[in-house]
Amino acid sequence: MSLDPASAVNTVTEETVAPQAQSVDSTGQFPRAGVEALGRSGLLGLLSSPDVGGAGGSLADAAGVIERLATACGSTAMVTLMHYAAVALIEAHGDEDTRRAIAGGRHLSTLAFSETGSRSHFWAPLSTATSNGNGRVRLDAEKSWVTSAGEADSYVWSSRPVAADGPMTLWLVPSDTAGLTVRGRFDGLGLRGNASNPVSAESVDVPASARLGDDGAGLDLALATALPTFLVLNAAFSLGLMQGMIDTAAAHLTRTRLAHLDQTLAEQPAQRVEFARLSTRVDETRAFVADTLAALGSGRDDATLRVLQVKAVAAEAASDVADGVMRLCGGSAFRKENGVERPFRDALAARVMAPTTEALRDFVGRARLGQPLF
Repeated sequence: MSLDPASAVNTVTEETVAPQAQSVDSTGQFPRAGVEALGRSGLLGLLSSPDVGGAGGSLADAAGVIERLATACGSTAMVTLMHYAAVALIEAHGDEDTRRAIAGGRHLSTLAFSETGSRSHFWAPLSTATSNGNGRVRLDAEKSWVTSAGEADSYVWSSRPVAADGPMTLWLVPSDTAGLTVRGRFDGLGLRGNASNPVSAESVDVPASARLGDDGAGLDLALATALPTFLVLNAAFSLGLMQGMIDTAAAHLTRTRLAHLDQTLAEQPAQRVEFARLSTRVDETRAFVADTLAALGSGRDDATLRVLQVKAVAAEAASDVADGVMRLCGGSAFRKENGVERPFRDALAARVMAPTTEALRDFVGRARLGQPLF
């Protein structure tokens, strides 16, 4: 299908995502209207191949979509981000019916990697997959955080291998499969509408054909496809939040006046200097994301290093910018109507989302020092 991602996401954001963003945050409700609008627009099928009716878009296209969504609603952006990360694996190893449903905007997916026992160490699943000998497999697990839990149509699910060597096997599991249970309701500091909840699997029966790739090869597949997509798009998510906050700060500084001086806040040197610092952080992050995409696109030798760096770079910048904009806008920023408080909370999530900033920095150190990542 022919799709202009930038135009499509602008339309969806302005007509659906932005108007519902405050309600999604205040109620904690899943942004279903935004997701459905993304499906109708073709954006859920952005990364799907034209062979199955998708747009055949690039990772750069997806980064632009996530950034734009994040300027308006962090929850909708995160739901879409996790969908794209799952689609990267489904496109490479999934069944044609699911791929066509995604391409047609009728299917939302997500990753189900993090577990209660290994927490943010997604590369060390404790969940099990046991063959029953009749072409069926039983999955048992306690997943700690699954975005769109109970809302997505499928989970890209990690487990220990059935029989092969290796740390991980991947599965495509329909979310309505018997034995799957969503635990509780998400009530978080930020990203309040992303339905990020624990999901347990008790004797979940799936066909052996639900496996994505070879038994035991899941970690290699995740590192090659889902992880680069997730890390780059997570950086785009942070970038969008930063851009939205900078735009809000600019509007606040230019419209707010000091009556006794007959000047705006933008005319005050201290505020101008701090605004320049913060907007430069945004520009630096944008340049790093662009360089990461260029490295991946050209197969540069440092592409893997950039991928390992980009989420940490953007997450830490977003936290800095969020804090700085809050200070720059003063007491009014604590009021929800100012537009800073919600992205301020949302921006804190990326640094603790697996792989965390600390884990990524350890990976970067290992890579630069010639040590194995795992």
